[in-house]
Amino acid sequence: MEIGQKVKIYRLRDRVSKGIVDKLGKVGIIKDFKMTDGSGVGALVQFEDRSATWFFEDELKPVE
Repeated sequence: MEIGQKVKIYRLRDRVSKGIVDKLGKVGIIKDFKMTDGSGVGALVQFEDRSATWFFEDELKPVE
């Protein structure tokens, strides 16, 4: 995955707010990356409504 790539949110690892649950199945664009709890990489995904949220890399699937 790379910055600027379109991705789809296909699963959520943890319990999260309804606002984030509503992003499940939506397509967004990767804007940045960050190290998570030492066991992986997270991606900041921005959506059409201009909201942005961090997701674990294994919660995302590339959009063709």
